[in-house]
Amino acid sequence: MEAQPGGSRLLHVTILPPGDCEWPFGLAQVLNLPSSLPRHQVLRISAVDEAQVQKVKELEDLEHLKLDFWRGPGRPGSPIDVRVPLPSSQAVKVFLEAHGIGYTVMIEDVQSLLDEEQEQMFAFQAWARSTDTFNYATYHTLEEIYGFLDLLVAEHPQLVSKLQIGSSYEGRPIYVLKFSTGGSKRPAIWIDTGIHSREWVTQASGVWFAKKITQDYGQDSTLTAILDSMDIFLEIVTNPDGFAFTHSKNRMWRKTRSLTPGSACVGVDPNRNWDTGFGLAGASSNPCSETYHGKFANSEVEVKSIVDFVKSHGNIKAFISIHSYSQLLLYPYGYKAEAAPDQQELDQLAKAAVTALASLYGTKFKYGSIIKTIYQSPRGRVLVTQTKPVEALLTGPTARASSTPSPSSSGTRGATASCCRPLRSSPRPRRRGWRFGPSWSTP
Repeated sequence: MEAQPGGSRLLHVTILPPGDCEWPFGLAQVLNLPSSLPRHQVLRISAVDEAQVQKVKELEDLEHLKLDFWRGPGRPGSPIDVRVPLPSSQAVKVFLEAHGIGYTVMIEDVQSLLDEEQEQMFAFQAWARSTDTFNYATYHTLEEIYGFLDLLVAEHPQLVSKLQIGSSYEGRPIYVLKFSTGGSKRPAIWIDTGIHSREWVTQASGVWFAKKITQDYGQDSTLTAILDSMDIFLEIVTNPDGFAFTHSKNRMWRKTRSLTPGSACVGVDPNRNWDTGFGLAGASSNPCSETYHGKFANSEVEVKSIVDFVKSHGNIKAFISIHSYSQLLLYPYGYKAEAAPDQQELDQLAKAAVTALASLYGTKFKYGSIIKTIYQSPRGRVLVTQTKPVEALLTGPTARASSTPSPSSSGTRGATASCCRPLRSSPRPRRRGWRFGPSWSTP
């Protein structure tokens, strides 16, 4: 997501930690768990040159195969991860082998991971009476996260308030937490998580981030200095309809839940619904695609609510959007190859953020413009203020599923603060690491 030149300072972040996963199918049915993905595999494809990258792109365009690219084809040598349904498995492997393209089976059975993830959630399911007893070591439903927001506001009324900036397509409230020490229309930082609903680790990280802000204000000098002069707006569940659907029906759902006239397929990729670069390469005009950009820019109420809020505020200085997965910190542009007007400053900011992350756990992140680091993507947000655009995409470890934010994800607060002032974060210890994690996405 990018701002127009002259728009707001925009830092777009994406994170993800590691995980592992098995559960009797009968029990999953009894508990009304999300739909099954029997014997779906995840392949890691190695395209070593541009010709092989183009062949994988051809494969990506074969919609009847119903492939789900978690990490799409980009630069030669960059790993490509794709979930392959069982009926398409042989065709995909034959295609790759016929063109001499190497691959390995990264996840043998996706469903087994989802089953263990659900078992973990069910085992720790309980309503917290305070944010101190809230379980940060597991994933939570929409209702539980919204309950957490109310607890946090009740515990810190002088620092935190809850704003409703709109309602989702299905009528769910869209909430934003405002962290402020007073004043109105002060310079502000915007942070959102979970715009792609299946990226559960991002909402979990948003919850932890909110808790850490309240814990560290008055204790951490950098965070205190930021909040003494700026506000922070945090939208933890940016796509509430999609998020609810991942819990009730389909764990792999990433889009909104809006209906498209003339199509039986549901939803729009909200991350491709912004008006900057709308409809360019990297998005699809097919309503059945995971990257469907919608009928027109800002067609999704979840997107339009953010645009309207940011425009009406008029003084947003940093824009941070958290996704998963990979270990990347990206800034504009994603929809065109030319350098951003403030390329040098963006690069310095990205380097500072990557350094802050590495100082915590030695986690190494790549950084650079979206189009040069991964692939062309028309992510863009119109932010009408008077500062410069910065976009970063921060992702966590190389795994695909996790029971809780890892050091890399919880440490993102340090990278976030580096957009304003250098900060060595004190992230929450990681409680349990699974080998694979649930936060899958094409950013």
